[in-house]
Amino acid sequence: MLFQFVPEPKTVKNRVHLDVRTGDDDPQALVERLVAKGAKHLHEGRQGPSAWTTLADPQGNELCVSH
Repeated sequence: MLFQFVPEPKTVKNRVHLDVRTGDDDPQALVERLVAKGAKHLHEGRQGPSAWTTLADPQGNELCVSH
């Protein structure tokens, strides 16, 4: 997947929400790497056996890292 910067500002809510599954990788390490690259930690979530961390990229688009 490629994301490209454009000169015009974002004017509406993004309709894409990524849910990143880490597989055998450490999800907390991935969250820390994304935050170091400019993501903002928003909150932690849990439903039944599933857990995730919600982040926002520098433009405010949300994504989740599933544990």
